[in-house]
Amino acid sequence: MLKLRLKRTGRKRSPSYRLVIIEHTTRRDGRPIEEVGFYNPITKKYSFNNKKIAKWLKVGVQPTPTVLNLLKNEGII
Repeated sequence: MLKLRLKRTGRKRSPSYRLVIIEHTTRRDGRPIEEVGFYNPITKKYSFNNKKIAKWLKVGVQPTPTVLNLLKNEGII
């Protein structure tokens, strides 16, 4: 099953995340199938590729609860 989830990047105590399409059994920082955006919780900046996200959601990718909240706030879902 494919998931739409966050992949952590950045330094210690300064996290930033990439929004990725990844197999649900893969580790958190494993190799993704595709990167579709990023999110920085400290500065509250984010950027999502709406077309790619919509395409993957139509195929059946399941977003995690945190990603689902981010997408709802953005207005994608």
